[in-house]
Amino acid sequence: MMKQAQLETLTPQRIVDFLDKYIIGQNQAKKQIAIALRNRWRRMQVSEDLQEEIVPKNIIMIGATGVGKTEIARRIAKLLQAPFVKVEASKFTEVGYVGRDVESMVRDLVEVSINLLRDKKREDVKPQASKIAEQRILAALVPEQNINDMSIEERQSYQSLRNTFAKRLENKELEDKEIEINIKKDTNMPHIELFPMGQDNMDFNIKDMLGQILPSKVAKQNVSVKKAREIFVKEESEKLIETQDLYQEAIATAEITGIIFLDEIDKIANKSQNGGDVSREGVQRDLLPIVEGSTVHTKYGLVKTDHMLFIAAGAFHISKPSDLIPELQGRFPIRVELEALQKEEFVRILQEPANSLLRQYEALLETEQVKLEFTSEAIAEIAEIAFRANESMENIGARRLHAVLEKLLEELSFTASDIASQTVSITQTYVQDKLSKIIEDQDLSRYIL
Repeated sequence: MMKQAQLETLTPQRIVDFLDKYIIGQNQAKKQIAIALRNRWRRMQVSEDLQEEIVPKNIIMIGATGVGKTEIARRIAKLLQAPFVKVEASKFTEVGYVGRDVESMVRDLVEVSINLLRDKKREDVKPQASKIAEQRILAALVPEQNINDMSIEERQSYQSLRNTFAKRLENKELEDKEIEINIKKDTNMPHIELFPMGQDNMDFNIKDMLGQILPSKVAKQNVSVKKAREIFVKEESEKLIETQDLYQEAIATAEITGIIFLDEIDKIANKSQNGGDVSREGVQRDLLPIVEGSTVHTKYGLVKTDHMLFIAAGAFHISKPSDLIPELQGRFPIRVELEALQKEEFVRILQEPANSLLRQYEALLETEQVKLEFTSEAIAEIAEIAFRANESMENIGARRLHAVLEKLLEELSFTASDIASQTVSITQTYVQDKLSKIIEDQDLSRYIL
């Protein structure tokens, strides 16, 4: 779980400043997300009896594809180092039908929380695990012997040999030397679901039930000292981590700081007119108790969803948020409409974010010793072409820039290894030569861009 001191420093303005590094525009959405996250910290500062009464203000983000809905949620999860899962609402089925039930997203969140916490605890115990691993490697290099059966000279020689190898191990002088070690192999057992309907992630299988009873297979294998250290550190770290404590802490983390991103919620907003289809309204009613706050059974224990933050998103081209059932609408009190991207935003997206597309392509070609330089006129032309393509075809937002740049740099990417140590300047003329004919030919642009 995030430390309180770390959460305290994440003011709404700092959260927005962080998002500004990766996402252009959408200031209202960033502001609402920042407030919702800050309120989670504020809740922890009030009296315990009031904490239970304060529920998260869940959010619906409305906007076309490619305007930044998913990216906002993904970056927030990274900033908070909080358990985060992205699920598509359209993939769920109503209880009673074969498929993924809505509770699976909570089980997925717990799995993510466990993995995050396990990685953190591995780092905490790594110094201790490394010392044990070094001793195991030393034992493989110089097998342990009973010194009581040795003469004084033999004992001194043996200790001197161990000390020499220990010193060389410490100085990383034996990294490439091969040693024989025992590696545990998972027992291959059938995976049989005891509850196949509606319990798709419960993982009640024979391997789980008998895995602790049956002995693990051990195989001898020759590996380098460096590889052996990695294997041993991982094994010893797992031994040093108390599993039950890990599970309990991970569940608590998921309950308090977990974020579930429900994408494509607009796809379940329309009521199905076809009796053969799985009821979209049924899925909404299954979602309702999870979002309201309920207890979900997982193989690690009971998980409460009362204080998880749910961020829903959808384009709502055909439907609208009011098409959701009233009870579910009430559980998403904050609605933010993300703005369609204009040419000016495309220009900024190409240049300003820390992971901007132009920086990515420059870095990729730099591996071939080819230096890319984009003029400001060329960047404006790329943005104009992407904007026009979105207007004349389906509007896919910033994702259009990926298609445009791929086509623009297609030939250069193919020949880059043959023109090493060169600087290639991408000018407005270069962009027009490569893309103007495609833009003019509407039929062709539909297939290429």
